[in-house]
Amino acid sequence: MVKEITRDIKQLDHAKRHLTTSITTLNHLHMLAGGVDSLEAMTRRRQYGEVANLLQGVMNVLEHFHKYMGIPQIRQLSERVKAAQTELGQQILADFEEAFPSQGTKRPGGPSNVLRDACLVANILDPRIKQEIIKKFIKQHLSEYLVLFQENQDVAWLDKIDRRYAWIKRQLVDYEEKYGRMFPREWYMAERIAVEFCHITRTELAKIMRTRAKEIEVKLLLFAIQRTTNFEGFLAKRFSGCTLTDGTLKKLESPPASTNPFLEDEPTPEMEDLAMEKGELEQPRKPKAPDNPFHGIVSKCFEPHLYVYIESQDKNLGELIDRFVADFKAQGPPKPGPEEGGAVLPSCADLFVYYKKCMVQCSQLSTGEPMIALTTIFQKYLREYAWKILSGNLPKTTSSSGGLTISSLLKEKEGSEVAKFTVEELCLICSILSTAEYCLATTQQLEEKLKEKVDVSLTERINLTGEMDTFSTVISSSIQLLVQDLDGACDPALTAMSKMQWQNVEHVGDQSPYVTSVILHIKQNVPIIRDNLASTRKYFTQFCIKFANSFIPKFITHLFKCKPISMVGAEQLLLDTHSLKMVLLDLPSIGSQVVRKAPASYTKIVVKGMTRAEMILKVVMAPHEPLVVFVDNYIKLLTDCNTETFQKILDMKGLKRSEQSSMLELFRQRLPTPPSGPEGSSSLSLLTPTPEQESSRIRKLEKLIKKRL
Repeated sequence: MVKEITRDIKQLDHAKRHLTTSITTLNHLHMLAGGVDSLEAMTRRRQYGEVANLLQGVMNVLEHFHKYMGIPQIRQLSERVKAAQTELGQQILADFEEAFPSQGTKRPGGPSNVLRDACLVANILDPRIKQEIIKKFIKQHLSEYLVLFQENQDVAWLDKIDRRYAWIKRQLVDYEEKYGRMFPREWYMAERIAVEFCHITRTELAKIMRTRAKEIEVKLLLFAIQRTTNFEGFLAKRFSGCTLTDGTLKKLESPPASTNPFLEDEPTPEMEDLAMEKGELEQPRKPKAPDNPFHGIVSKCFEPHLYVYIESQDKNLGELIDRFVADFKAQGPPKPGPEEGGAVLPSCADLFVYYKKCMVQCSQLSTGEPMIALTTIFQKYLREYAWKILSGNLPKTTSSSGGLTISSLLKEKEGSEVAKFTVEELCLICSILSTAEYCLATTQQLEEKLKEKVDVSLTERINLTGEMDTFSTVISSSIQLLVQDLDGACDPALTAMSKMQWQNVEHVGDQSPYVTSVILHIKQNVPIIRDNLASTRKYFTQFCIKFANSFIPKFITHLFKCKPISMVGAEQLLLDTHSLKMVLLDLPSIGSQVVRKAPASYTKIVVKGMTRAEMILKVVMAPHEPLVVFVDNYIKLLTDCNTETFQKILDMKGLKRSEQSSMLELFRQRLPTPPSGPEGSSSLSLLTPTPEQESSRIRKLEKLIKKRL
């Protein structure tokens, strides 16, 4: 029923819609027909200003007739529009050819309004028309450049490269004055001229450098590169680089996410040197916004010839190392005062400052293979510096005993007679150690910066681990020399200790002369070493630890050689051992006005080692009967299941071989079930099974030690 009622209304609705569409289409057809007629007439009269507006309107209207192209009249109008567009394109190109002929050296006067309007029309036409106009104008504009700077011309060589850039700057100024208003702003004609100039220059320079490669010297090459990079910087300030995305230059662009600190903040050379000396290479930099889009657009042509620069740096660094060696021989090692800490050799800072300048310079020239070649040169001279300047100047050690005698040792106040190294030599070793540490840290920073500057694909080829290991070896050698020197100075004292007649000692007195001698050597060497390693505390700690690890086992070895020992002799040795233990615990700060707690790692080594020495003497002091008690106390105090050590204890006690054999047999029997008490038991635990008389003697000894302290 509803359909029946609304049937007539629906017919009227359709009729109204069709009628409206027909009227609108007829109006568009009228506009299209009139517009095509006007377009053809204006084209013949070269009224490009009116054509630009009309052509866009005609094309918009023509879009409404795409579905009516089956109608002959509509198709004819469409073909007339296409023909008008083609005629416009050819006519505009002809007008530009007439205004800017490709043949001939002279250009007509300034641009006309007709050409300016023609450019507006070209914006609407096929993009190829616009590209052809741009191409012909730029080619004509740069034709003079190709003539002036031909390969056979004197001004074409690198020494006059400035004239190329001066010429294009004049041309850009000339363009702005004469043609700046003729071309639409969105055509970026000035930038396009500059970019095409760069492409031509890069090609021409590459060609002439291949021809005259033997004439390229490093100064000339660097001069040309500097002027070229300055020009690329000028382009970056003047233009946005938007025309470079047309596809021809993408491969020349710098990586977008560069973290190059030298391009970010552009510090002065003085700031760079200061940062290097302070070790600030590792400071992170905030990423900078876009790099120079023109970087490498011309300077890329120099990359195949950078081997000249690399060879020059190889030669310069070789001469620099030779000069460092000569200066060291002439001036001698630095003589730092106590308040200055370890003096880093000045040549070290000079080397890394030079490295940094080379690295910055090369990274501006190329981030590819030349940077890898430069890294190889750096590695070569880092090793040479470590060998010739550092390792080569470490003092040579003499033989282990140094030809010293006990008689010279016993001149207690003249301990310097047994010292192998002079104060100057000790200072030199510390200086070389500090320099090696500086080199180690700075080489690590250098590796990081080199990886930042090269192409991402090449970062894995930069590895300075071998050079860092070389400097670590120098540090270890220096510490070992310091330890050997002090250790060797103490050797005669320990020898004297082992040769004393300990069974003839009648009473316990002050510390023995050999202890005084050891303490004297420690007080002579350690303050000098500590003051000269003030800036590298961790290596001074290493020295202390290595000395303790060397001296204490040697002391115990010599202790075993003291045989036979009487009870009083053992008490004297225990007193001497305690004195040495106190001195060793105080060794890191001995002779210093500032008392600093010794590192826990060092204290643990001294306490463990010297406590073992004390336990050995307490076992020696204990009566060997009853046998079971003696053996159990030995195992409890020394926790040493080695039969040889037990044999040495028995030798120290002066027991006969017949007595020793039964005790050794008992020792082997008791090993399966040793006491399970704590390893570091107090020395008083030995007193429990000891008779009253022996307890009294040990208590008297402890009182004497406390009194001495």
